[in-house]
Amino acid sequence: QVQLVESGGGLVQPGGSLTLSCTAAGSIRNIDVMGWYRQAPGEQRALVATITRNERINYGDSVKGRFTISRGNTKYTVSLQMTNLQPEDTAVYYCNAVRVTTTDFRRSLEVWGQGSQVTVSS
Repeated sequence: QVQLVESGGGLVQPGGSLTLSCTAAGSIRNIDVMGWYRQAPGEQRALVATITRNERINYGDSVKGRFTISRGNTKYTVSLQMTNLQPEDTAVYYCNAVRVTTTDFRRSLEVWGQGSQVTVSS
């Protein structure tokens, strides 16, 4: 079984920065895509950023130029560096992994983290 462990959420003032990290834990053979989505109260979950195993990156339109997704120190860790945060970035941020294969060849189409609250407020 693969789990996504998130860290780094919190409260920040407008214009500030935060970094979220996500590590996939378990006996992993491969993960095709890892990334971040967010959900604000009353809204649907939306794309923030994704990175494929071939390092192809995609950003949601609202975060382009402000957020950066990257690989961490291990193969199945991703970080999301968020700068110039604004109140509209307030949401629960979820780590996501797509097409996960374990070492015993069990496959999951999609795995989600538990969610990390990011609040931008003065």
